[in-house]
Amino acid sequence: MNFTTYIIYSKTLNCYYVGSTENIDTRLLRHNNGNGSTYTKKASDWVLKWQRNFKTRSEAVSFELLIKKKKSRKYIEYLISIGRQK
Repeated sequence: MNFTTYIIYSKTLNCYYVGSTENIDTRLLRHNNGNGSTYTKKASDWVLKWQRNFKTRSEAVSFELLIKKKKSRKYIEYLISIGRQK
């Protein structure tokens, strides 16, 4: 089973959201239908920009937290610029 750390972007809000999930397709649908986090309910145009797969939930969550700790849009855009990682 794979777990994914992901970055999505909303053009409406001009911002990124970082999260982790077991099923990226279902999670993206939930974000766009208002069933995601409180933060992503503000928009319905979220687009997947980057993802990285992990073997365990703990690895995915750890990487999510590493990205969030940086509090850096530049770092997020750097990850996106180097492309999706599998």
